[in-house]
Amino acid sequence: MSPEQNQKVVLLLVIVLISLNLRPAITGVGPLIGEIRLDTGLSNSVIGLLTTLPVLAFGFFSVLTPLFTRRWGTEGTMAFALFILSAGILLRVIPLNSALFLGTAILGVGIALGNVMLPGIVKKQFPQRAGWLTGVYTAMLGVGATVASGISVPLSEGAGFGWRWALGVWAILSIFAFIAWLPQMKVNMPVVNRKSFKEALTHLGRSKLAWMVAVFVGLQSLTFYTLTTWLPEILIDRGMSSSNAGWMLALKQGVGVLGSFIFPGWAAKMDRQRFLVVLIVAFELIGLIGLMFAPISWVVVWVSILGFCLGGSFGLALLFIILRSRDTESANELSGMSQSIGYTIGATGPILFGALFDFAGNLLVSLGFLFLIAVIKLWCGWIAGNDKIV
Repeated sequence: MSPEQNQKVVLLLVIVLISLNLRPAITGVGPLIGEIRLDTGLSNSVIGLLTTLPVLAFGFFSVLTPLFTRRWGTEGTMAFALFILSAGILLRVIPLNSALFLGTAILGVGIALGNVMLPGIVKKQFPQRAGWLTGVYTAMLGVGATVASGISVPLSEGAGFGWRWALGVWAILSIFAFIAWLPQMKVNMPVVNRKSFKEALTHLGRSKLAWMVAVFVGLQSLTFYTLTTWLPEILIDRGMSSSNAGWMLALKQGVGVLGSFIFPGWAAKMDRQRFLVVLIVAFELIGLIGLMFAPISWVVVWVSILGFCLGGSFGLALLFIILRSRDTESANELSGMSQSIGYTIGATGPILFGALFDFAGNLLVSLGFLFLIAVIKLWCGWIAGNDKIV
């Protein structure tokens, strides 16, 4: 291979490595909540901030990304993101509750910036293979999330690390990613935004297409976070044991990795992605109907369908950011807007679902809410899937 091809291969591997780092610091917390509560004496509502703070950071700092790229460019901003991600993870090892929450907030900022930077980097370095590579890195996001969920308790209890180091051990991987990324700052010329922060927001705010991409990102995020939070309770309410309900959640995440890998590569071969939007939403509706009314013995089928569709819609949402933008600068701007609005919308899902359950006393009403969200997502995806540029 030529030196240029070698550089591309190395960059691809680094992108995969970065993707693996953007979820474990969050998803590793859930299985350890009992240990954290016992050790710190914190209430469940306060401990809930350990997952809420990063999502809030996603919503707030994603839209501020152009401020960082104007100063440091795409490559410099990614390096900063990996640095503060590592710092935040290590800060949580300090045996102070204040350090636990400060570290969580800091790593949330790092993940937010990393989330926004990846589509722009793919747009710049792999414009002809954007669909395939989007599938690869979205799948790796799912792999990182799933592995962290699975090994947190074994690391804490089985290996004797304790919950702080079970969370802190991920700093090894993030520091490695930071070191691996540094040479890219010399190889690649930084892409620095030409428009001011205000100009970028004003431009995107006037674009119907940009808003449809952003809302599509938000609605797929809403359904994902809602089912991640409530799926076990839904299945338990239908008569399944808590242990089997937990396995169904793992199945949803695992099948989602497959969906997020397949759909972007498929979609990138099309001028318009409307057919895939219709396909994904149609099967998502079938999965929801099955979850609501079909015999519980068929639950593996419905959970697999939902997981595959949610993974596919996530990959498609990130691909829309690349396909609907003209260059790396506009990809960074659209990514920031879409993920800021998207994660803000997504964070409301579990709360609204629970509130509807409390109000109606029936999970069918709450599931009907997700049915409505899928229909709205179809409308947004139909517009976002058109062959146009923001």
